[in-house]
Amino acid sequence: MNNFLIHFKLFLVAVIWGFGWPAGRVVANDILPFTASWLRYVIATVSFLIFLRLTGQWMFPNRAEWGRIFLIGFFSTVVYQAFFMYGMQFTAAGDASLMITFNPLFTTILAVIFLGEKMHLNLVIGLIMGVSGVAILFYYSPNVDIPLSDRILGNILIAGAALSWACNTILMKKAMTSPAKAAQKPLNPLELTVWSSVAGLIILTPMVAVESATKGIIMPSFNGWVGLIFLALFSTVISYVWFADGIVKIGASMSALYVYLVPPFGIIGGFLLLQEKLGISLFFAFILITGGVIIAQRNNSLTSNHDEASPIGM
Repeated sequence: MNNFLIHFKLFLVAVIWGFGWPAGRVVANDILPFTASWLRYVIATVSFLIFLRLTGQWMFPNRAEWGRIFLIGFFSTVVYQAFFMYGMQFTAAGDASLMITFNPLFTTILAVIFLGEKMHLNLVIGLIMGVSGVAILFYYSPNVDIPLSDRILGNILIAGAALSWACNTILMKKAMTSPAKAAQKPLNPLELTVWSSVAGLIILTPMVAVESATKGIIMPSFNGWVGLIFLALFSTVISYVWFADGIVKIGASMSALYVYLVPPFGIIGGFLLLQEKLGISLFFAFILITGGVIIAQRNNSLTSNHDEASPIGM
């Protein structure tokens, strides 16, 4: 019964992350990008800290750990959110949910460059398949009501988000496997997620001040607030806590399988909520990109563990 509940929660995580893409498009077209990111992480960070306190998991990082945490927060909260919010202004939610699947592939490539992982044939095959899927997405997306130039720009920006999350994954991998100075043990995934959110919020604050001073203060509409609250409470807090619980109860590899359900729900969410188009090209792009990622991850030691950080940016 306990495992059934874990699997059910992980399925809901996939649904939530999938529907987060249309929510992101609503928010990105409603208010300024850095303002949207800041408001999202104000809500998420306060909720995370309350969760740690109420569940008895409260801890405070030492000075050495904060150095790592700020670097992780910069990539996961600031850089990722900038690419995410700007990208969602231009491309369809369903297309974007497919593009972000490149995150594990980028992680594998970065592991070769920075962690000494070996280049292997599966990585080359996976990369070719992934690029082929992206080509289909660029040229044959059914969302032709969005100009091709806009979709290409938006998809490239979402690819930038995937790359920034891959950098975050590499940094979290190091932080979870080797303790910082004066620390008895490494931080766990939940601790890293919570405190990197705090760090990211601190970095975002002056950026929002500059954005507001130059472009004015634009508050969300009703739909914008709904999207922000959904992204903050459901896509960030609840989903990350449930996913971390899944890792503890059934393992990272089994939990990570649910991530491959995210793009289909992103496409369905775009169709139901934003009247985006469905088409056979999305199916072929999904098969090629997802299949390429699965093949590329074989025979790679990082990919069996990096899921513990966060398998897909959202």
